[in-house]
Amino acid sequence: MDIFEIFRKAANPERAAPMSAYMREQFPFLGISTAERKRLSGDFLKSKRRGPVDWGFVFRCWEQPEREFQYLAIDYLEKAAPALTPRDVPKLRELIVTKSWWDTVDGLDKIVGGIALRYPEVNETLLAWSTDENIWLRRAAIDHQRHRKDKTDTALLEKILVNNLGQTEFFINKAIGWALRDYSKTNPDWCARLSTGTGSGWRRSALGRRASTSDLSLFKRPIAPRKVLLLGQAKLKGAHG
Repeated sequence: MDIFEIFRKAANPERAAPMSAYMREQFPFLGISTAERKRLSGDFLKSKRRGPVDWGFVFRCWEQPEREFQYLAIDYLEKAAPALTPRDVPKLRELIVTKSWWDTVDGLDKIVGGIALRYPEVNETLLAWSTDENIWLRRAAIDHQRHRKDKTDTALLEKILVNNLGQTEFFINKAIGWALRDYSKTNPDWCARLSTGTGSGWRRSALGRRASTSDLSLFKRPIAPRKVLLLGQAKLKGAHG
């Protein structure tokens, strides 16, 4: 029995319905929890540790209707991450723009970010993604440096954030909030400076005024998309006023 058959045999329709509802009925589910998925796929993923990246397997997972198979593909790519190079970025881009939703994009952005950390030439691709018409490429660009801590390229992060200010798209503004919240754990002063406009050309806003009080509890949770929107509007007004 292959991994696809193993997953389908473990399907739980009672759990599948609420899982699909949580994702706004974007995709059908088998009803396999994260813990169960890890258990079912453990031996399989161990068997695929060696050898070249199996993109045929990845795309076969992406072709399956049930969402757990896309999660399985991401689990596999996380294991295969050390073998990924800039040549694999176009394939990751294809995954990001296919069957797109925050759950897969937020896993794929970390994988792309890992490649960019090892191969800085990928940064130009991510900067281009930050202005793409596809919101999921922009989201991946915004959040690809999450969890890098002191290895964060702040110049790149600022360019990408500025490219996405003034948006009304919920998932973009949410991503900006996540990026700032994450990096504030490493460098809260940089985040506060950025949000208040010191040295960056940003203007004060509801978000900036809160950060300037030195109460950095602002970054203990994702910044509300509405506040990111206000920040962007203030920046645009300052640029044209």
